[in-house]
Amino acid sequence: MNIMASADIRLKYNEVVEKCKESGQPIYLTKNGQGELVVMDIASFEKREQELRAQQLVLESYAARLAGERDYSLNDSMRLIEKMIKGR
Repeated sequence: MNIMASADIRLKYNEVVEKCKESGQPIYLTKNGQGELVVMDIASFEKREQELRAQQLVLESYAARLAGERDYSLNDSMRLIEKMIKGR
């Protein structure tokens, strides 16, 4: 875990940015010894968001399946997609 003083964002901005990019991990900024902010580079943030969206879709699918909704095999899905493409 990367922890830095919140003043570092102002005083050592380039170092903070470089550390974020190199590690791919968030940096926790503290003020008076207490956590205040978390910063991370955009690429790592977007990757994390994409992973969270994928996890959410899996959870939603699992919940739907538990609720009794029909699930589809890969072959079923391919047939449905082909029908949609052909307009049937």
